[in-house]
Amino acid sequence: MSAPELQTAADPAPAPDPAPTLRREALRGHAAMLAFSAAVSGSFSLGAMVANDISPAALTTARFLLSAIILALLVALVPGSGRLGRRGFTPADFSAPWRYAVLGLLYAGYFVLMFEGLKTANPVAAGAVFTLTPLIAAGFGWLLLRQGLTRSMAAALTVGALGAVWVIFRGDLQALLGFELGLGLGIYFLGVILHALYAPLLKGFNRGESAMVTIALVSLAGIFVAGAYGWHDLLATDWRALPPLVYVTLAYLVLLATVFSASAMQYAAQRLPASKVMAYTYLTPVWIIIWELSLGNAVPGLIVLPGILLIVGALLILLRED
Repeated sequence: MSAPELQTAADPAPAPDPAPTLRREALRGHAAMLAFSAAVSGSFSLGAMVANDISPAALTTARFLLSAIILALLVALVPGSGRLGRRGFTPADFSAPWRYAVLGLLYAGYFVLMFEGLKTANPVAAGAVFTLTPLIAAGFGWLLLRQGLTRSMAAALTVGALGAVWVIFRGDLQALLGFELGLGLGIYFLGVILHALYAPLLKGFNRGESAMVTIALVSLAGIFVAGAYGWHDLLATDWRALPPLVYVTLAYLVLLATVFSASAMQYAAQRLPASKVMAYTYLTPVWIIIWELSLGNAVPGLIVLPGILLIVGALLILLRED
């Protein structure tokens, strides 16, 4: 055997390049968040269509009840859904239960105010208000956790906020200066503030629980919060007389906007940086326009197009961030 052959035989085989695998996993993460944003956006259009048919508190209580049951079953049965990649709940998951009470209060408050606002608010404008969540959450994150921002994240939040303001006020400077938000959007904006506070507290309160465990226990707390607030509406609701679309919307909210979206976000968060996960918030108005068109509802005119382009620009800035 020649010397080159001996050297070749002695050398270890080169390690496989991990880059293709990482790229595939990242693409799967992006696909999960794309589906997540589409699923969440559908709740705006469907919610607006049934907001006047059922009490927001009754709808939210039923949603949390069904979501908590399904999520608890998933945690108990699906490997990797619990703490440290295991399945099932552990005693540590239930430590300091006041955390879930606080998060449930914010989460339930957001959804009640969302459906209350959608009684009169345009779903596309409401979706634009929702894109302000990352900006407000960044403010709460700095106040509560002293979290800083990179330049690209600050730029994305600014561009996205400008786009949202354009869509909300439809490019009308007089409406902006007079802050003519409208009652429905004003109510929903209060809900967005609660949602923005929920985001940093979710991280600050976490003690090693998985995303699935957390949302299951927050949904459980949300049942009592929404039920305590709207128990009269809950008892007064004639569930048998509700239009079929209410039940379609309820099923959608439970299965897609809660269970699926929680699973998709957990999946994506393991494969993408937090900034890229957050970026898909900015697709909400675009998806809502698609939902509205598919459902045969009216959509805003071309006047909102510059704002939509700015919001998409914020998405692209965050997707480029490392």
